[in-house]
Amino acid sequence: MKTKRKTPGRHGAHEGKVGWILLWLLGIPIPVLLLLFLLRGCT
Repeated sequence: MKTKRKTPGRHGAHEGKVGWILLWLLGIPIPVLLLLFLLRGCT
């Protein structure tokens, strides 16, 4: 049975930041992103 291995250097926090930046680049205004961030519980 194969097990999934995490690649070094890929952390959840880093991937999350990239997601927010991509949303911003797609044209979602910063106040909307801040509201979503607060609704998610600042994680």
